[in-house]
This record gives sequence, C-alpha cells and structure tokens, in this order.
Amino acid sequence: MPIKLENVAIAVRDLEAAIAFFTDLGLTVLGRARISGEWADIAVGLDGNTADIAVLQTPDGNGRIEMFQYVHPEAIEAEPVQPNTIGMHRVAFTVDNIDAALEVAAEHGCHPLRGVAIYEDVYKLTYLRGPSDILVMFAEELQKAD
Repeated sequence: MPIKLENVAIAVRDLEAAIAFFTDLGLTVLGRARISGEWADIAVGLDGNTADIAVLQTPDGNGRIEMFQYVHPEAIEAEPVQPNTIGMHRVAFTVDNIDAALEVAAEHGCHPLRGVAIYEDVYKLTYLRGPSDILVMFAEELQKAD
C-alpha cells in the first residue's frame, strides 16, 4: 500500500504569530481557510468544530505544516511539551545557517532551550520554543574537510 506524509498539524494560540514565525524562516503559505460543518465534526471528532487554518510549505516543497487556531470548541491549554514527553514531539528543520535561523527566531522572542550543540562533527543543532510553545529543532549539517 503506497503511503505519503501529507503534513503535520499543530494547534496554536495565535495563528498570525505562528504564520509570521514560520514564513520568516522561509516557509510559504499555501492556503488559509476557516473550516467548519458536519464534515469537520465527523473528521475531527468534535461537535461544532470550527477552526482557522493555514497550510505552509518548506522551500524544497517536501514538507508541510498545517496550523490551526480553534474558534469552537475553545482550545484547551496544556503544559508545554518537554523533550521527553510521549506523543507528538517537535518539528525539525535542516537549515543552511543555524545562526541566521536563530536570529530570525529571536526576532519572535524564541531562543534555544539551552544552547547550540555539535553532534559528532556532523550537525550543529538546537531546540527552541516557537510560538504557542511549539518545540522546534534547527539542524545545520556541517561540511567535513577532505
């Protein structure tokens, strides 16, 4: 059976702030809509389901994020996900320049949880809290000298 990953969906407190963060990193908004109706109630499993959504795509065209802000029912606040929480964990991006990506994130008030690490001279990487406390990982592949 062929299978293809369509997108990863993330509920956010402030859709505009989340769109600004991810578009500043280089993603493109493919579309926006307000979803509601019987089909949405059935698909999502919530009565009266109404949400504003945006679908963003990575510059390479291979990755998509669907972000949504609930209008009804009211969104449920939870403790921010920790790196060792079971379940949906984080969204990760390979970046050409981790320092430049962190500068963009900082403009949105988002900073590394602890710092930037180097993994076996292969990657520089870090976790940070994005909008709505989304865990975001940046990884820059390091070039090995011959």
